[in-house]
Amino acid sequence: MKKTKVLFVCEHNSARSQMAEAFLNNYANDKFEAESAGLEPGKLNPIVVKAMGELNIDIANNQTKAVLDLFKKGNYYNFDITVCDESVAEKCPIFPGVTTRLSWNIADPSKLEGLDEEKLEKTRIIRDKIKDKIQKFIEIYNINN
Repeated sequence: MKKTKVLFVCEHNSARSQMAEAFLNNYANDKFEAESAGLEPGKLNPIVVKAMGELNIDIANNQTKAVLDLFKKGNYYNFDITVCDESVAEKCPIFPGVTTRLSWNIADPSKLEGLDEEKLEKTRIIRDKIKDKIQKFIEIYNINN
């Protein structure tokens, strides 16, 4: 059975899109194939790695990727989901053949302020919001029943 391909895009591919990719691949990799990329790839956020590890999802060895590189390869996705604010989402390329484009406006963990423990607590909230969105996405778009 062919999997539904999903691309999660955010600004740096260091946090939100990485979490979304990991959740979808973890919860529904039999039906979906998720990737993530950023407009300007940065370094993986270590606080996000820790927050995901708390749920036994290891993203420590993930690499950040550039959305433009995936676009230039001619990759095809059934869903293109931006997980950043609208001003950043507008800069994303339109992939050929994308059937559905969604925008989830989610706070950026890299912009959190405070001590590391405070950032971790706020990152957990963002992580759980992404987890909830992924679970709802799976319920709504579980195409390959």
